[in-house]
Amino acid sequence: MDIDGPSNNSFVKVNLQKEMTSPGESPRRSYLKAVRNVAKTEKDAQIKLKLYDPSEFHVINSNKKSRVGNLVGYKVVPGGTAASLLDHDDPPQKRAAFTNNQIWVTPYNESEQWAAGLFVYQSQGDDTLAVWSDRDRAIENKDIVVWYTLGFHHIPCQEDFPIMPTVSSSFEIKPVNFFESNPILNIPPNSPKDLPICKAAASA
Repeated sequence: MDIDGPSNNSFVKVNLQKEMTSPGESPRRSYLKAVRNVAKTEKDAQIKLKLYDPSEFHVINSNKKSRVGNLVGYKVVPGGTAASLLDHDDPPQKRAAFTNNQIWVTPYNESEQWAAGLFVYQSQGDDTLAVWSDRDRAIENKDIVVWYTLGFHHIPCQEDFPIMPTVSSSFEIKPVNFFESNPILNIPPNSPKDLPICKAAASA
């Protein structure tokens, strides 16, 4: 991630917390509060997604602000993912230890390119993303790498035979306070000539 520059980037976990109102303060009983936590080291940024502990995950540039004073950034928006159910000491899981978390953040290191190690099938799990991240290096205001783990569980069924249908997973990276306003407001609307037109092919 190079948010408005190659360094001075930080990872921020924005927790959404329920706050209760005081008696007589409001007709409302509760409201949501965003609590921002800047990850200091790699272990602070090891994220397991939880449905009932909602969060946003921002990468910000600590030296750049918008006109209204917000730190510029982008956010990782999780999509389809799944957690491994294998024991951490199971040989396949040692090689695939990157699936222990859905998000990891490490300081950039040119030699750290393959989350499961350079030679996956010969790996004993000693050169993986999990091993690098356990060094717990500083990641605040650094040139950082964000790793997102996506996947799915698959229980075979008859409809998979003889050809399994496509299954897809994805995630998004979206701006958060990076632009001063909605960047598409000044884009002219589509006109009919801009849109694709489908026509039946001429018969032979």
